This record gives sequence, structure tokens and C-alpha cells, in this order.
Amino acid sequence: MSNPVKVLFIGDIVGSPGLSLLETLLPSLITKYEADFVIANAENSHEGMGINEEIIRTLYGLGVHVLTGGNHSFAKWKIYPYMKTDTRLLRPMNYPKGAHGYGYGVYDIPNTAHKIGVINLQGRTYMQPIDDPFREAERALEKIREQTNIIFIDFHGEATAEKMAFGWFVDGQASVVAGTHTHIPTADARILPKGLGYITDVGMTGPYHSVIGMDKETAIKRFLIQTPHKYKTANGDNRICGLITKIDSDTGKCLAIDPVIFPVFENKSSN
Repeated sequence: MSNPVKVLFIGDIVGSPGLSLLETLLPSLITKYEADFVIANAENSHEGMGINEEIIRTLYGLGVHVLTGGNHSFAKWKIYPYMKTDTRLLRPMNYPKGAHGYGYGVYDIPNTAHKIGVINLQGRTYMQPIDDPFREAERALEKIREQTNIIFIDFHGEATAEKMAFGWFVDGQASVVAGTHTHIPTADARILPKGLGYITDVGMTGPYHSVIGMDKETAIKRFLIQTPHKYKTANGDNRICGLITKIDSDTGKCLAIDPVIFPVFENKSSN
């Protein structure tokens, strides 16, 4: 068997609480897990929605190699020109033709002779009616496999069933499918029969003293009153949620997939 490649994935970074925690802990996590390549979903990193150039530079400086996005990738219009210039900043590739940015790429894995393909896709169930992520994935997979069998997919989706169906769809064609968007880590990390590492949702990196990253009182008002309220990022109980995967560098099959949650959730009262 060839030398495995270790890929660390960081779940949806939510605002300054998530960024601050990564500035403190990400370099040590990379060392701890001996990660060869680091991917992070950063579509919520700027004030809870969107991203900017300063954050991008910060995350690259911390050791992140590729940034993925989702339905909030286009939330801050000032990033649009930059999205055309940075092939390491991805947004879901199944947005219609003409959308700014890149949906996938093939990158050198530092200090190895290997390359990794990274694909960013967005689901359509309970989300914008954009292009078909399944067919778009087929197109990208065919091109990427000309250069490497190591392929990591961030599938940004609302519906569990859609994420699971997609995982089975690409089993044997990709290395890992990491679900994002719902911000709550699921307990179903596993390897499918043909070698795909799969998890329905990695969870978010940010404040869990919240409603999926949003200030609790603001979120509750939205449900009680059923009227719009300005998004406000929460604070408190900050955690990193991610995924460490080990991939066979020749076959592209996932050899191990384990959630990374720090600090771990504890089932005890604070009283």
C-alpha cells in the first residue's frame, strides 16, 4: 500500500468567534494530526455571512490550503472581483454559468509528489434551485481523475437525504464527502463499501452558545414573531468541529475518517 495522505477539514467557520479559535488552535491541530493538506469552509467567516480578503489571508497564513463555500459565498459583493483571481477560494460549482469564482480545483499536496482534487457543491433541496450537483460532480470527477485519484468533496446542503444520496452516488469515484451547512455535527462518519469516507455534517467552528451560530434571542424572535431580524453572530462556548481523514495516495480510497471536535461536548449541567 502507498503512503497515505492525511487531509484535515474544518467545518463552517462562523464569524470572529470561529476565526479567533482557529488563530489560537489550528496550527497545533495540524501538527497533532500530521495533516498534509487542510481545507476549511469559510462562507460564514465574515460577520456570520460571507468572506473578505483579510480573512482569506489570515486563514492561508494559519495553514489552510483551500477554502470552500456555500449559499453565503456571494453574501458580500466586494469579494466578487477577488473570487476571479484566487483558484484556492472555491464556491459551489453548480451555480449557473457566469457566477464569479471557481467550483473545483487540483492542487499540489505540500512535501509530497501527490495532488488532490477539491470539489465544492451545493444541494438543491430546501435551497436555491441551482444546477444539478450530481451531474456537475460527474463532470468534475472525470476531469480531476485525469490528474489524481485523491478527491475531497464539500457538499453544502440542507437535506440529510440529499447528502446521503450523493455519497452513495460518488462512492468509488471520490475519496471523501464532507457535508456542511447545517452546523451541527452528525455521528455517522463511516467508509462506504467502495472506499468513500462520508459524514452527513461536520458541524461548525464557532459559538455553540447560539442557534447554529446566531445570537439566541434574535433567532428566537424570528420564530416567535415570524418577521425578519438582522443577523447577529453569537458568542460563547466556542468549538472547532472538523474531520481528519486518511486517504490511500494511489487508489484514492479513504482508509480512516474521524470527527475532530475540540473541546468535546460534555453531557453535564453547569449548575
